[in-house]
Amino acid sequence: MEVPFRTDLADEAREFIEGRRRARIPGVDVEEARTSECHVTRVHVSTPEASELMGKPPGHYVTIEAPGLLKRSRPIQEEVAQTFVRELHNLMPLDDGAEIFVAGLGNWQSTPDSLGPRVVGQLLITRHLHDYVPPELKGGLRSVAAVAPGVMGLTGIETGEIIWAITERIKPDVVVAIDALAAKSAERILTTIQLADTGIHPGSGVGNKRLAITKETLGVPVIAIGVPTVVHASTIAYDTIELLVEKFRGRAQFYEILREMDSDSRRELIDEVLAPSVGDLMVTPKEIDVLILEMSKVLAGALNAALHPRIDLARDDFTDYLQ
Repeated sequence: MEVPFRTDLADEAREFIEGRRRARIPGVDVEEARTSECHVTRVHVSTPEASELMGKPPGHYVTIEAPGLLKRSRPIQEEVAQTFVRELHNLMPLDDGAEIFVAGLGNWQSTPDSLGPRVVGQLLITRHLHDYVPPELKGGLRSVAAVAPGVMGLTGIETGEIIWAITERIKPDVVVAIDALAAKSAERILTTIQLADTGIHPGSGVGNKRLAITKETLGVPVIAIGVPTVVHASTIAYDTIELLVEKFRGRAQFYEILREMDSDSRRELIDEVLAPSVGDLMVTPKEIDVLILEMSKVLAGALNAALHPRIDLARDDFTDYLQ
């Protein structure tokens, strides 16, 4: 079963497939947890068959949903950051002496795609100073390097090639890649964070095929961190048709005709309407600039705490790490 929409979120693909099959997907294990503001879903894709069905590589995917992030409340942001730190530590155990390389993917000239570079700009970078750190602090500050490599349209070089070259040179223990994602539901935009140990394929959510940033290509573990910032217009149209079919079932002949169409036929109908006029249109909120700024602060503060043991969000003032 092919998912009839584009999404970078493994949990969205799982929910759609299980909803259509009315059964769990063999080879996919799901675990859920809740805090007062966060809904955490851990999805483990363990078989090639499940991977092909979902369109996601085998591995672990963690989704943190927090609709309250739209309120831009510091207590909510702090709880999301603390949840993020716990989940990242579970996904990526680190020794005190581990060296981390962070890549902020995306186009800083395009607001919906600027999350990665904005996060990198707020991280506590220590690799160039690590040899000079006093001995009493070395156990609390890991060696962290970071780069925002831009996109091929700006540099003429594939992002994956830049990350590979730097990784080959500095030999980190782990690479953390941060990127903006595409979601199925508009409700997920800048309210959801996905962590995965499968690496990342830059541009995959918007239909671009680029060199993968994974353990197989770089030779070191890669943790992908992503936040949905856009939804495809075709996805919104597809959801609208699905809702209309359910709402008017049995009440009008036109909607019965739609109900009898399979998913592929409905998608072809939407593409036929949208393609001549708007093509592959992406939709994002009008206040995207403010939302991106707030989310970048949350992720940067959470990453600073996750990568440096000396920083404790439960003890310190969270606003100190949201500059």
